[in-house]
This record gives sequence, C-alpha cells and structure tokens, in this order.
Amino acid sequence: MKMLTVTEVARNFSSVIDGVEADQEEIVLMRNHKPVAHLVPQLPTQNALEVLGDIYRTLDDDTADALAEAVNSSKKANRGTLNELRNPWAF
Repeated sequence: MKMLTVTEVARNFSSVIDGVEADQEEIVLMRNHKPVAHLVPQLPTQNALEVLGDIYRTLDDDTADALAEAVNSSKKANRGTLNELRNPWAF
C-alpha cells in the first residue's frame, strides 16, 4: 500500500491511476500527515456462474452434493417459467 500526498496525486493523477490499474495496488491519500482517502483498483467483474462456482468451492462435500441435487431436481421439475412470474408488489 502506497501513501501519497493529495498534492502529489493531483499533480500526477493520470500516472497514479495508471499505476493503480496496472499494479492493482491500493493508494492512501494523505493531507497534513493524516489519511483522507483510498484509491483502490476495481475488482474484476464476474457473472453469476463464476460467483456460484466460487461459493460452491467453499462448501463441504455433503453440502455441495445436496446443493447439486437440489439444482438438478428443480431443472427436472421445470418449474417457474417467466410467464408464471408476477409482480409481488402489484395489487
């Protein structure tokens, strides 16, 4: 984690942002020897399948098997088509 003064960042903003992006390093902006802000790199975007894959890998074997079985059984039942959905806030 780098610490830069607000003045340094203002004078070199483009290169500082390039460094945050390229090095994926957090920068603390300092004013009067006190931290006032953080510049952090944007996290890479993930689609739903990638997120579920990350969650699935954290489960123990029994829980993972139960989740896989539940997903497969819901696919076989073919429940909940888009035409059947309704607005829960509609009167």
